[in-house]
Amino acid sequence: MSSKQDLEGLLFVSGEVGISLANLADLTGFSKPAIRNMLDELSHEYQSNQDSALQIIESNETYRLTTKKELSSLLGKYFEQPLQSSLSPASLEILSIIAYKQPITRVEIDSIRGVQSGATIQNLVARDLVCEVGRLDEPGRPKTYGTTSDFLDYFGITDLKELPDLPQIKTADETNDSTGDLFLKEFNQSAVITEKDGEQDE
Repeated sequence: MSSKQDLEGLLFVSGEVGISLANLADLTGFSKPAIRNMLDELSHEYQSNQDSALQIIESNETYRLTTKKELSSLLGKYFEQPLQSSLSPASLEILSIIAYKQPITRVEIDSIRGVQSGATIQNLVARDLVCEVGRLDEPGRPKTYGTTSDFLDYFGITDLKELPDLPQIKTADETNDSTGDLFLKEFNQSAVITEKDGEQDE
């Protein structure tokens, strides 16, 4: 694996939060000037490649991998699709975790699921089902997430108290069972009930 591939992978998993130059240096062992040069090369490759949908943006020495602005119209159409046809199991799983544990950080969500969640959270934010509700007073000032009124509308409820109770939640390190599967099962049961109620009302 090349050095630029290392950086590309780290940019991808960092999602909308991005990753700082200092963090990239700590993780890869390369100097900051070397990383800047590699990121500049990678960014140039994206920009010069007409077939690439990606670009790298930088702000205050924090780098993010995003889609090119030329795709904004197409991506807007994607996000306008009916949620029932475009929400993945991972999206529903993360939605359920946020609903029951909010306010919660991306790192805490990753700990529960055992996998990276940044890109999916970004998708849910874009769909107005999840939003940033604050930041923790700790290094890095990580964002905390919560559900929105659109989330309530989608599942046909008026208050989070209407969600079913769940057993004690453990992190992925504390149990060999899939906590995410437990969330998803209970959450989908709730969604099915509300959808049936909606059909009866019609």
